[in-house]
Amino acid sequence: MKSLPRLGVNIDHIATVRNARGGEHPDPVAGAYAAIKAGADGITAHLREDRRHMRDDDMSRLQKLCESENIPLNMEMAATDEMLAIALDLKPKAVCIVPERREERTTEGGLDVAAGHNHITPIVRTLTEAGSRVSLFIEAVEPQIRAAVSTGAAVVEFHTGAYAHALDDGKSDVADAYLETFRTSAKLADELGLEVHFGHGLTFDNVAAIAAIPQTMELNIGHFLIGEAIFMGLHDAINVMRQLSSDARTV
Repeated sequence: MKSLPRLGVNIDHIATVRNARGGEHPDPVAGAYAAIKAGADGITAHLREDRRHMRDDDMSRLQKLCESENIPLNMEMAATDEMLAIALDLKPKAVCIVPERREERTTEGGLDVAAGHNHITPIVRTLTEAGSRVSLFIEAVEPQIRAAVSTGAAVVEFHTGAYAHALDDGKSDVADAYLETFRTSAKLADELGLEVHFGHGLTFDNVAAIAAIPQTMELNIGHFLIGEAIFMGLHDAINVMRQLSSDARTV
């Protein structure tokens, strides 16, 4: 039987809601605990340079929670000295290096590993030597995949935002082209020794085709799940997503 993709739940936007009003509620760490109890395989959180959602204290509390629950914390971070120092102090099980621009609402597009190879490689090496499993959030194109391999990263996470937007805009032919690219890229990455993850913009309606790709080992989903939790509760939202992903691999 094919292995089923793991589900990493990104809890950033629980913090977004908290920060919209200030104070301590809703607590993203309490949300992470609820996600774990609902069956999440891991917790993802992005500590941005401007701290627009997660705070430093959130990350410390998340790491303690994940350690106590024997669940990996996946820290998303920009490739900066500040974030490297925080990650080395925090020692999460996983680190995903992502592009970050202050003006963007959310992470749009993949990290340009090919252009930033000399900067990114020592960060990957340092994090790996400290015990974190490093992934690179990239576009599903061959030059970036090969550049990712040369950094020593263990994982690539392919950016699915454009695929999701194409479906939202009714451009099924464009979405199909992205899917074919994902299939080819996932196969190449796997052959080169990289574990394959996908994330960004995934929903109940579009996740199945991504989960069905044989090399998909993990899906990282946040904004949609937190949004759906308003209507159906976090436990049910996570369980529906897990079931859709599982069914895609068993049909």
